[in-house]
Order: sequence, then C-alpha cells, then structure tokens
Amino acid sequence: MIFVATSDGWLDIGERRVRCALGPAGVIPASAKREGDGASPAGVWPIREVWYRPDRGPPPACEVRVHAMTPDDGWCDDPADPAYNTHVTLPYAASHERLWREDGVYDIVVVLGHNDDPPVPGLGSAIFLHICRPGFSPTEGCVAIERPDLEELLDRVRPGDAVEIRKVA
Repeated sequence: MIFVATSDGWLDIGERRVRCALGPAGVIPASAKREGDGASPAGVWPIREVWYRPDRGPPPACEVRVHAMTPDDGWCDDPADPAYNTHVTLPYAASHERLWREDGVYDIVVVLGHNDDPPVPGLGSAIFLHICRPGFSPTEGCVAIERPDLEELLDRVRPGDAVEIRKVA
C-alpha cells in the first residue's frame, strides 16, 4: 500500500483523508532536496522501520521492524560525517537530531527511505513520518499527522509499503 501525502496538507490512510503537516518550503523534486532547506522531497519513500518512546505508550502494532527508543538515540544530519542520514548513539560528535524529545513529536517515528541507499551527502536526511505539533505547524521536511492517525496507519502497514509525498496544483 502507498499512503499519499499531498502538498495541500492531506494524507490518505486507506479510504480516509487526514490532515498532515509538511515542510515550510513546500514539496520539491527529490533531486533538488538539500540538507536544511525545509522542503519535503517528492517521491515514493519505502517505510523502513519505526522508533517509539516506550515511556509514552506501547509499541505500535505493525509488521515492520519496531525499535524501543532510549535517550541515547539520534539521527546524523551532518553531510560531512560517514554516518550521515543514519541512526547514531548519543553523545555523537557530528551534527544530529535527538530522537528522544520532550515535545512529543517523535514519540513515534517512521523512518522513510529517502536518500538512504546509500545516503548522498547533502541531499537531505531524517525524512520521517511522525506526530504533528498542535495546529499542524510545518515540519523541517517530514510528514506529520496526529498520533491516533499515525497509529491507525501503522496498524495497516505491511512490509513493502511506502509513503508518497506529492505536489498538487
């Protein structure tokens, strides 16, 4: 199944459409995506794995690999580092995102297969599907939806499923 997120702020979960947040710079071709540009990359991105905070809920019910997060989990976003666009253990010397956050947006993180096979330095990292902020404020380039919608989506996920990010007129 492909879950489609569109630049007008909607994501399809089967027959149901839910609100979503994307990057403030909009949706751009994946070939134009650059680290830190605030854009969401257009394309079909395989669902690779899921990370969740065990202190904030049970593991998501899905058929892809699920990891219990710890405060030492991070994601490297430094294009000059060999671990660019991969999971790292903190503390980590290069620039990185901390997955264990207080704001709750990464309580469930679905890793999307953007720029990961292998990662090309500078073409964007940490493109996730995660929980949105109140009011659906923009992400840094990810796709974000409300937690109940994310849990419903994960209930439907099977190996080989993907999220498509699409620009609409």
